[in-house]
Amino acid sequence: MDRTRRREAGPGLTLITRGPGPQRKPAANHTALLTRLSRGMRTREWSPRTEEAYLGWIRRFLHFYSDRNPKELGPADVNQYLSYLANERGLAAKSRNQAASAIAHLFREIGGVEIGGQNSGISRGKAHSHRPTVLTRSEVGQLLGQIRGTPHLMASLLYGSGLRLMECMKLRVKDLGLEDQRLTVRDGKGGKSRLTLLPDRVIPPLEQHLDQVRHQHRADRDGGRGWCQLPHAMHRKSPSAGYDLAWQFVFPATRDTTDPRTGRRGRYHLHPTTLQRAVKTAARRTGIPKTISCHTLRHSFATHMLRAGADVRTVQQLMGHKSLRTTMIYLHPDQNNARLTSPLDLLSDD
Repeated sequence: MDRTRRREAGPGLTLITRGPGPQRKPAANHTALLTRLSRGMRTREWSPRTEEAYLGWIRRFLHFYSDRNPKELGPADVNQYLSYLANERGLAAKSRNQAASAIAHLFREIGGVEIGGQNSGISRGKAHSHRPTVLTRSEVGQLLGQIRGTPHLMASLLYGSGLRLMECMKLRVKDLGLEDQRLTVRDGKGGKSRLTLLPDRVIPPLEQHLDQVRHQHRADRDGGRGWCQLPHAMHRKSPSAGYDLAWQFVFPATRDTTDPRTGRRGRYHLHPTTLQRAVKTAARRTGIPKTISCHTLRHSFATHMLRAGADVRTVQQLMGHKSLRTTMIYLHPDQNNARLTSPLDLLSDD
C-alpha cells in the first residue's frame, strides 16, 4: 500500500509525495539547540524578524534531515536541500540564499565550521534585481483617499516621511518634533537611527491624535496601568520611565497587555496588520493596476523627492540607506534632463 510522506520545505510549504519510500525515523527534538541559537542571536542584538526567519529555516533544515545528527551533515547535504527548494518547491533565489545564510549560521554555531564563504562549495542562487513599484502622485492621492482614521495618518507618514512599516509602528511621542518638523527614527533597519521630514499636512491631524493618546494614557495611569515597554534594560536603569508620556507609542494598541519582563500592564504599539490590511483594502478599491503594499509608499517617497530636485545623498540620508547604490534605483533616465522622447513619437505621419 502506498504511504504518504510529508516534508516541510519553507514558510507555509509542505511537499506531499506518494510512494513506498523508506520509513523515516521520528524527528529529533532540537528544542535545546534552537533555544541556544536564539539566545546567541539576542546577545548579538539581531532584529526579531531576522531571528525568526533564521530559526525558521534552521528548523526546516533539521526536519529535512530528521534521521541524521546535524554534526554529521556537510556542504553536500546543504546543496541537496537548496536544490530541493529550487527544483521541487520553486522558491526564488532570494529565499534560497536566506536559507543558505541561516544554515551557514547553524554550522558555525554547532561546530565552528564556516560554509558560507565563496569557496565553500555551497551553491547560491543569482537574485534578480527588480525595480520597485512606484505610484504617481495622483495614485498616492487616490490610495490615501480610501483610508480612514488612524491608518490614514500612518500611511501618510509612510509616504510623507519615507518610513518603513515597523519604523512607523515603533514611533514614540518623544520622536516627533512638531515645531521643527523633524521626525527621529530610532533603531531602524540595521539598528541605525536617522532624522527625516515631518510633512506640514500631517501636523494638524497628528496634534489631534496626540491629544487622544495623552487622554488615554492619563486614564490608563488612573487605572493603575499606563506602562510602556522600554528598549533593552532601560526598565532597570530608569524604573519609572515607562510611565512617562514621552515613551508612549504614537500609535498604541487598542488593548493593554502585560510586559513579560516587568509584569506591568500597559499598551504596546498597534499590530502591523492593522495598516497592511487598510492599505490592501484601499488599493483594491482604487482599482490601480499595480501591486501595492505599505512599502510602495516608501518607494514613492524616494522617487518623488528625487523628481522634485532633491539631492540623491540627501534622499539617501532620509531613507536610511547604507549604500548610495540602493538609493540610485529610484533615479530615472530623465531625472536631470528634459523629458525623453521615444523615436516612435518623432516619426512623421506622411
